[in-house]
Amino acid sequence: MRRGLLAVVVAAGTLCATSPAFAERINCVQFVHRASHLSLHGDAWQWWHAAKGQYGRGQSPRPGAVMVFSRTRHLPRGHVAIVRAVRSSRVILVDHANWSPIHGRRGQVELAAAVVDVSPYNDWSQVRVWYQPSSDIGQTVYPVHGFVYPAVPHHHGR
Repeated sequence: MRRGLLAVVVAAGTLCATSPAFAERINCVQFVHRASHLSLHGDAWQWWHAAKGQYGRGQSPRPGAVMVFSRTRHLPRGHVAIVRAVRSSRVILVDHANWSPIHGRRGQVELAAAVVDVSPYNDWSQVRVWYQPSSDIGQTVYPVHGFVYPAVPHHHGR
């Protein structure tokens, strides 16, 4: 990884914090349901296909979009996270739940956790994710379906 990018990731990762608003044990799907305007159901990996025709989907991270991780041996139900900020073409910050054990407990919410695109073509199809116990980006590469873009609510004046 380039030295400048690593500095951005480490600086971004230090922003990780748990949220007192979600004090109980929570999984990623429950967290995203509460924190976003998406009405999708099923395991996290199913959200990509469920969103087809209902929400916009794509390969570009945007604030408010939901990143949908594929199902793997390590993530049998996939994973979903909300994009908080785009820091560069290869680094975003996400809010998500049940990723890192925090204070030895799973089911915690992490805010502003760094995610790094490590795909060969910078298409966000493969990522590495901040892992709190090591205070660094994790070594595992996770496949990602893409991003689901919540519809912008329509405001009607009177």
